[in-house]
Amino acid sequence: MHLSQITPSLFASLGLADASDQINCGASPNGRELLFLVDGLGANAVEKFASYIPTLSSLIRHGAVRTSFPSTTATSLATLTTGVNPGTHGMLGYTVQVPRSGGRILNSLKWDERVDPAIWQPVPTLFERATAADISVTHVAAKRYEDTGFTRAVFRGAKYRGANIHEDLVTETVQALSASPSFVYLYVNELDVAGHSDGVGSDKWLAALVAIDQLVATLLNKLPRKTRIWLTADHGMINVGEKIVIGQDNDLAIDIATIAGEPRARHLYLAEGAPLNAHKEVASRWEEYLGEKAAIYLRSDAIAAGLFGGEVSLDAADRMGDVIAIAHGEMILIEAEREKQEGAMVGHHGGATDVESFVPLLTATVE
Repeated sequence: MHLSQITPSLFASLGLADASDQINCGASPNGRELLFLVDGLGANAVEKFASYIPTLSSLIRHGAVRTSFPSTTATSLATLTTGVNPGTHGMLGYTVQVPRSGGRILNSLKWDERVDPAIWQPVPTLFERATAADISVTHVAAKRYEDTGFTRAVFRGAKYRGANIHEDLVTETVQALSASPSFVYLYVNELDVAGHSDGVGSDKWLAALVAIDQLVATLLNKLPRKTRIWLTADHGMINVGEKIVIGQDNDLAIDIATIAGEPRARHLYLAEGAPLNAHKEVASRWEEYLGEKAAIYLRSDAIAAGLFGGEVSLDAADRMGDVIAIAHGEMILIEAEREKQEGAMVGHHGGATDVESFVPLLTATVE
């Protein structure tokens, strides 16, 4: 299964005429569907730390789900809510260069008021399509996300209910599911935060994992009868091993005008107008230095390989790095100007390993 198939299937179960059931979830038992997105919870972690999560471990494993590349929040959530791949929705990573901007970087999660969210991500969301079909759609997450550019790009169409603590998240979710047909997208990010700062398996990360398990137990106790809950994630996470700083004791920074992406998946941009042979020289230099530690693509090769999906819009192609570097193993590629911040993080994602790319799809129906 692919992440892009989940939301269309759940809305099909609620009767959305132009959506299809691609994951064999069947009709909704009572017209109430909850999709709970746990940021950073890889399928690998669900198995490895099963003893800490009795509630999650009791749920039905509907299947393993592959995310799109890069395995990062901005890309995955856009894939989840539009039902299409990054080459179509255009959200190609944590940060990308804005075309013809003189090297300006768009941080997809923090946004930039000069970028119109509906133009940058033009695909109608499943939330918009369902709302137009008189299905109640609600987005429950922290209050700080409500009016962000990222929310307007990826989650438009849903009614936003902001809540900052688990008790309030449950209250808002239960209220939003009082109607039928209704759909709630619930999001928490504590596990991802703990993974970045302290690493997968750390005490802080395990505490966040246990709290999520308890949150699911509470939801199962309080949700309306016959509500169906689905739990998935946007990516997994690896703990860092080797650290390579771009341009520090190496020639990797030569001819690179702008570095974007993140340490596991880099978009590298040359100066505007640089000839193709310059792109090839950069790619060759990176391949020679990194060897089997990374996969290196020219933009045209990335498109041909389907890295961002089978179809790539002109806008998406315009935003891709001239050269794309994907770290293998547990290595990260640190931007020199952000060495302190990126080097301090223990947990990382964005790459194409199975640990980063496979997420769970767990389900239960409230009795």
